[in-house]
Amino acid sequence: MRLLQREAEALGLRLDETALDRFGRYAAELRSWNAKTNLIADSTIKHIVTRHFLDSLTAAPFITPPNASVVDIGTGAGFPGIPLAIAMPSIHLTLIEANRKKVSFLKHIRRVLNMSDITVIQNRAEELIMHPESQKRHDVVISRAAFKLPELVSMSLSFLAPKGLLIAMKSADIEDELALVQHHLPANKNCQINQYDIKNPLLEAARKIIVFHMS
Repeated sequence: MRLLQREAEALGLRLDETALDRFGRYAAELRSWNAKTNLIADSTIKHIVTRHFLDSLTAAPFITPPNASVVDIGTGAGFPGIPLAIAMPSIHLTLIEANRKKVSFLKHIRRVLNMSDITVIQNRAEELIMHPESQKRHDVVISRAAFKLPELVSMSLSFLAPKGLLIAMKSADIEDELALVQHHLPANKNCQINQYDIKNPLLEAARKIIVFHMS
């Protein structure tokens, strides 16, 4: 946890004792549940703090405003949404996940961490975009390697409020996906795309964060 605290400071995040306690309990629950439910890859169990918590927090500098409404689509076991909500308690987080067992874990960890303001929705993002109440509500859509970029961009347009941000957390090799994105943007939409290289030896492999500024 102290390693996470130090690395978070480098990202401009201050993790107080409450946050560190929540991260510790989150890690313990992940290990316990993973023994019976496939939440995360077994190869990452010993590296939860770096491979999941720290990796999730690398998106924090791109989230605006401070009290942003953030929707994490295809969140799985809560990444990157829950680590971001622990480190940035002013954001308003919605987690979308289709897998029933993973949703059960998300609701459990919400209770364990006493973070009742997090909304958990069991559904496919592709289906939710058809519901008017889900549309054009959020400042930020974020997803961590859950979708190909063209599909993610298409879905995000329905969730995002005007001038919203899409933050895609991807591996370093995404040029082919990026080349196809323009075909999935409506002609009346302006979109500024910025790429950021995330290099930290604790993450083991280079990452990219792609930020789409919609207008």
